[in-house]
Amino acid sequence: MTATTTGTLRLGTRASRLATTQSRTVADAITAAGGVPVELVPISTEGDRSSAAIAQLGGTGVFVAAIRQALLEGTVDVAVHSYKDLPTLPEPGLTIAAIPPREDPRDALVARDGLTLGELPSGSRVGTGAPRRVAQLRALGLGLEVVPIRGNVDTRLARVVPGDLDAVVLARAGLSRLGRLSAVTETLDPLQVLPAPAQGALAVECRSHDERTRQLLAALDDAGTRACVVAERTTLAALEAGCSAPVAAYAELAEGEDGPEMFLRASVTALDGSDGVRGSITGPPPEAERLGRELAAELLDRGAAELMAASR
Repeated sequence: MTATTTGTLRLGTRASRLATTQSRTVADAITAAGGVPVELVPISTEGDRSSAAIAQLGGTGVFVAAIRQALLEGTVDVAVHSYKDLPTLPEPGLTIAAIPPREDPRDALVARDGLTLGELPSGSRVGTGAPRRVAQLRALGLGLEVVPIRGNVDTRLARVVPGDLDAVVLARAGLSRLGRLSAVTETLDPLQVLPAPAQGALAVECRSHDERTRQLLAALDDAGTRACVVAERTTLAALEAGCSAPVAAYAELAEGEDGPEMFLRASVTALDGSDGVRGSITGPPPEAERLGRELAAELLDRGAAELMAASR
């Protein structure tokens, strides 16, 4: 079956509950915008098949390579990714045709007994699979034991009650999409834990030469989200870091005296939490790439490359 003969778009997605929920939301939006039926096509990725840490698997791209290959081969017409999982380099032959409005990009704590991060006793076991979170949690100096974990959202939540951990830290966006916000005991302030570049955003990808699909997807694109994601991911790319590096970046839009303004923050933290650099920059949203490059250059001048090298 092909989209050209049936009119149905085939959407490639990871098979997890979160991935299919995200993809179904995009599929419904495509149908609502263009009247085109969409069929979900589950695809198993290297990251899904292995229980090893992401860094051991090679980090960037382990959740997207198989889906992108299916897209290039014509097995599917559209792919939906958690944008933070994508490598920073573009994939030849493919284009990010839409970035829908993103969910709250902050991290969330799910702790026993309704505790917040500051209320967890010293020595509490906190689970997370992201080096960025590991580094920033250790840097807070709260005496927490940070435990590496893998698995889907439900698997991670089950490690808290009645499991072996006192808390886990997850992306708030995923919990929101799964209807699990009631489990959150604290949404973490970016001043404490800065989110991953593009966290909470979805990337809707298609073949570059597929003009029909590109036009369909264009209706889903949100200009403000795209500007923020471009700034955050340009920072990541300019630091020459991947999604498994202890790098954080978060852009917000606000109304300034001369129109919309972007406030971009980024940080690089040593994996043991002993050191880190953090900076910020403000400018107009259309200059998102420049802002990302300039902020990355500032962090590199202040020792970011050495911190990342030490964390490998």
